[in-house]
Amino acid sequence: MTDNITRIGPRPELIAKKPTRAREPRQLAIIDQSGCTGCEACIVFCPVDCIEIVPEVGIAQFQQVVEVDIERCIGCALCAKNCPWDTIPMFSYIEGIQQAPALTMKSVCNQKASS
Repeated sequence: MTDNITRIGPRPELIAKKPTRAREPRQLAIIDQSGCTGCEACIVFCPVDCIEIVPEVGIAQFQQVVEVDIERCIGCALCAKNCPWDTIPMFSYIEGIQQAPALTMKSVCNQKASS
């Protein structure tokens, strides 16, 4: 499995308790947080509960952002297909790990966030 180079520290306790995936997926979903409205539509469709609400971003619910925990994403693309804002591109696994820091402004999963 390719190393996740986007990690900046240990996984937060609640996220670390969630089950990990069995094998490396062919593709990863990465949320482009610059276009995310925090509508949470993607959360409803994720079969493995790997999309997290990032706290303290925005002031109203529709202004928050979410992120995909790339260590749990199975690459099913259901979130991307059902995002009403088309802000969830699918990447090959290696490209997804490389692109995640550029598209993530704030992280709750201890993934690198762009500055």
